[in-house]
Amino acid sequence: MNNTDTKSVQDQYAEKSICFGCGPANKNGLQIKSYRSDHGLDLWFETKPEHQAFPGVINGGIIGSLFDCHGNWAAAVALLDTGDYKSIPSTVTASYSVELIRPTPFGVPLYIQATIKSQSTDKAEVEMELYADKDLCAKGHGLFIAVKEGHPAYHRW
Repeated sequence: MNNTDTKSVQDQYAEKSICFGCGPANKNGLQIKSYRSDHGLDLWFETKPEHQAFPGVINGGIIGSLFDCHGNWAAAVALLDTGDYKSIPSTVTASYSVELIRPTPFGVPLYIQATIKSQSTDKAEVEMELYADKDLCAKGHGLFIAVKEGHPAYHRW
């Protein structure tokens, strides 16, 4: 169930972003919409035919992009919520991994839950789970770091 009463974090903080996975301004991208929840961030995603690896199954690279961007946003929001930042910090992916548990079916709404596992002043570790209906199809883990002035991603949003 999508939270339509509030703006996604992408629309709230980065409406001009051109990121392939999460940029609202990239009309050819995935344009994910992540929403705050009690445990971190939630994402509901409708796949398109071009997201398939072969008929009926979603490409693993698309799943990786969903985890990369959704996890990155979970980290940025968690860091913002500490009160140490005046605005949403620009975070980048230091590392992430994807474990494909079973084929992710095409034509089924996907749900991804991102939960903060640990964080410090400038980084956060995030765990992610992807479900199609009630089936766990993939798990992910990422480390995301807030960058400082001088980094190419600083204030990219």
